[in-house]
Amino acid sequence: MTFDRKIKIAPSILSADFANFGAECQAIEAQGADWVHVDVMDGHFVPNITFGPATCAAIRPHIKGVMDVHLMIAPVDPYIGDFARAGADVITAHAEAGPHVHRTLQAIRSAGAKAGIALNPGTPAGAVAELLDMIDLVCVMTVNPGFGGQKFIDMTAKIHALRDMIGERPIHIEIDGGVDPVTAPLVAQAGADVLVAGSAVFKGGSVGQPEVYGTNIRAIRAAAEGLYA
Repeated sequence: MTFDRKIKIAPSILSADFANFGAECQAIEAQGADWVHVDVMDGHFVPNITFGPATCAAIRPHIKGVMDVHLMIAPVDPYIGDFARAGADVITAHAEAGPHVHRTLQAIRSAGAKAGIALNPGTPAGAVAELLDMIDLVCVMTVNPGFGGQKFIDMTAKIHALRDMIGERPIHIEIDGGVDPVTAPLVAQAGADVLVAGSAVFKGGSVGQPEVYGTNIRAIRAAAEGLYA
């Protein structure tokens, strides 16, 4: 997994067909997805329950590229090893999920994964100021986590602040929540390079009609990259 600041589209399988995950992962990658984003929710830290390490391990053989696992769970530390062994390339924990975030990030890297930190909309950019040399990714939530299909919350000022803080460090800025061809240019211009999109990628398509996924992915990417044309 090499670092660059090119726009990367990371479809969230939270919007995929749960009964057909393997084929869905193959379909989105074949249609141009750069990463596969896996939203893990526990019904405690967020008001929803999705899936765990066993599901990640089951879909890993169907993913050729990066499996990006977003842990919306608390406590998080006891499960890091399980998700790393399940094949996660990136493991992102929330800054709000526990009191010892340094320990969490150290555990992720020690397990062999890239370490991400996620910030809820109400958490300021400064929350990562003391973590910049311990992370490979910062995920800016542009919805309150828990459900797909929510309305985008404008966090462009926070993204700008993070981009300034990061400087030349090899840290991705990921955006999760309400990303579509309308909002993608806003976050890309502010400095984001990984765009998580759920319903905006999967809407109208299926494993039987994967070309719709491709059309949706290309529309988001074109919108984000259009600013730099």
